[in-house]
Amino acid sequence: MGLQCMVIGDIGGTQSRLELQVERDGAFRAVHEQTYRSEKFTGFDALLDDFFALEVVRSAGARIDAACFSVAGPVEGHASTLTNLDWKIDAQAISARLGIPDVLLVNDFAAVGHGIAELGEHDLMTLQRGVAQPHGTRIVVGAGTGLGVCMLSWQGDGYAVHPSEGGHTDFAPINDAQDILLASLRQAFGRVSYERVVSGPGLLRIFGVLQNGGAGEPSKQLRDAMQRGDAAAAISEFAIDKRDALAVHALDLFVDIYGAFAGNMALATLARGGVYIAGGIARQIAHKLGDGSFVRAFAHKGRFSDLLRRYPLFIVTDPKVGLKGAGRLLRKELRA
Repeated sequence: MGLQCMVIGDIGGTQSRLELQVERDGAFRAVHEQTYRSEKFTGFDALLDDFFALEVVRSAGARIDAACFSVAGPVEGHASTLTNLDWKIDAQAISARLGIPDVLLVNDFAAVGHGIAELGEHDLMTLQRGVAQPHGTRIVVGAGTGLGVCMLSWQGDGYAVHPSEGGHTDFAPINDAQDILLASLRQAFGRVSYERVVSGPGLLRIFGVLQNGGAGEPSKQLRDAMQRGDAAAAISEFAIDKRDALAVHALDLFVDIYGAFAGNMALATLARGGVYIAGGIARQIAHKLGDGSFVRAFAHKGRFSDLLRRYPLFIVTDPKVGLKGAGRLLRKELRA
């Protein structure tokens, strides 16, 4: 009979998305998609119970052949602990509890890497056209709740995806303002990784260090917006609209560091096939990333600046690229 019904998921520290898909006319199509705030659940089992209790999912019942979940943490064997959320996820336990024959886990940015092949030109925003080397190495970098990285290498009939924890490499300042930021964060964390800076929580830390260092005070409007919802998103919004000078300063510093980190990863992998900037923050601040500052920081590598100016650089604008990658990987694994 083959694969007929599957569940795919993109499980993050802030948001989790699950989707039920069925095979129709030779292709898989979404029947139902549900998005959750991860923090509202005590664990992944509780979130799955909510999803599988939905009438549309219950009606699929025993017909669910397989599942694949992209998870925001390293995958060891069949299990993972999310980096920024105290959830332990075990594929074999899920299979036994829900009666799903095949359950796969994949690192969230590895799933994004698999999803790159599912994208069209309309799913990408070009920051630097460059000159793509056919079958050249690609990398995906993306900030959200954390900072994800993966590498893609050509294997003769397609790209193989290699997970990475490059976001946890040491933060390396390149100017006085970044030196001050590192010194401040070192007091809180000891060792400071790039993820402590290039992430939603990282933008809040930059904002706080600037404020505490006398760079200015946020407007009442910004303070109110930060208290009402996503504080990092509020800072980004006020900065892009130029409604708050401190927010502008913080986002400028954030983008400079983000671009420098992406350039570091591009150098480490010689990503001549392209650099893809994914994650929720890139989509939210795409206008800012496109103003030239990100590209300048990306290519600001001394003797290797000219090399990096030749690398294609894109923003991934499709919010479902991780889901698409999980589905693609699941179909590939089951065919094998």
